Amino acid sequence: MRVLIVSWEYPPVVVGGLGRHVHALARRLAAAGHDVRVLSRQPSGTDATTHPTEDELVDGVRVLRVAEDPAHLEFERDMIAWTLGMNHGLLRAAPGWLDGWRPDVVHAHDWLVAHASIGVADLVSVPLVVTVHATEAGRHSGWLSSVVSQQVHSVEWWLARRADALITCSEAMRAEASGLFDLDPADVHVLHNGIEPRRWRVRRAEVDAVRERYAPDGAPLLLYFGRLEYEKGVQDLIAALPRIRRAHPGTRLLVAGQGTHAEFLAKQARAHRVRRAVRMLGHLPDRSLAAALAAVDAVVLPSRYEPFGMVALETAAAGAPLVASTAGGLGEVVRDGVTGLSFAPGDVPGIAAAVGAVLDDPSAAQVRARAARARLRTEFDWDRITESTAAVYATARRRPVEPIGKPKIPTGNAFGP
Repeated sequence: MRVLIVSWEYPPVVVGGLGRHVHALARRLAAAGHDVRVLSRQPSGTDATTHPTEDELVDGVRVLRVAEDPAHLEFERDMIAWTLGMNHGLLRAAPGWLDGWRPDVVHAHDWLVAHASIGVADLVSVPLVVTVHATEAGRHSGWLSSVVSQQVHSVEWWLARRADALITCSEAMRAEASGLFDLDPADVHVLHNGIEPRRWRVRRAEVDAVRERYAPDGAPLLLYFGRLEYEKGVQDLIAALPRIRRAHPGTRLLVAGQGTHAEFLAKQARAHRVRRAVRMLGHLPDRSLAAALAAVDAVVLPSRYEPFGMVALETAAAGAPLVASTAGGLGEVVRDGVTGLSFAPGDVPGIAAAVGAVLDDPSAAQVRARAARARLRTEFDWDRITESTAAVYATARRRPVEPIGKPKIPTGNAFGP
């Protein structure tokens, strides 16, 4: 099949798990014999003089990285205007780039590329497949109080309703998306994210170097990695650290990642009097992250909202013991007592108890870690996921395009009664 993927992230532009997912999917589809193109963008904050539009073939995938327009727009400050500008750029570039190449399907990833994806699908009159990776309501615990959140939700609603086939990464996300966007759950496909385990293998010397740097006295070492946002729940892990340290003196926490809550988390560490026990590492390159995963006694993922939980798969691939909340997709990825230990989202005593259980019985923790890694070869195998995705493409049929009105914005909690 001829497949056009539209994504606001594609390496070297990677903001989060979406970029890694799209990259792996595109390469696997190409390796399976499909003719794959990716329409994406250059890094934010650049322009056509520093980062002109590039068209190149990488790993069997033809990628168009569209330059940013000259307007002074920043994603963090002008999110909606910036997103519209990006989509405008993608739409202007697409017709000339396609140049007679007509895809069999357009695959959009999340609301940020709604306008370009819908526009291109309409231009070439082919089915539109949409993957919903997360929702604005989910990120804000059901509340759409700000104007920006209401705007994002309305674009999500439009994209989901316009899709000829909809994909989510977990059963939890299927229930969330169908409820928010007034869809029949039976019409939503669930395809898990995948993982490539070989990427996480490192030399013993690299692992020893991490231990020597952060725990030279042999004290327990914990790690959180991912975006630093409120819904990731790192503040709950920091709040649990004093309890953990009372039972296991000297325990230290490494926090790897970037986000808008970095300064808030540093203040939380001071407020809970564990500032010296928490190391904020910022973004770690893949090699350094793999070494850290292999070196720690446990990875803790305290998410309050998690559509899937790619970090749980990466933890399993690295062979690290895992402690995770049951939020969203994490409750499906992690099997409590089998592939890791779980706790309820926001449960600070529960975090401390689960981490304590890992540190009290490292042998049992390693048994669970091996079980988690073995599971990657079945339920989260990329070849299997690629085949299932291609099957969705093959069965997608373009429906008549009908006018869609503005959605009603919930005045209370979108997940409430």
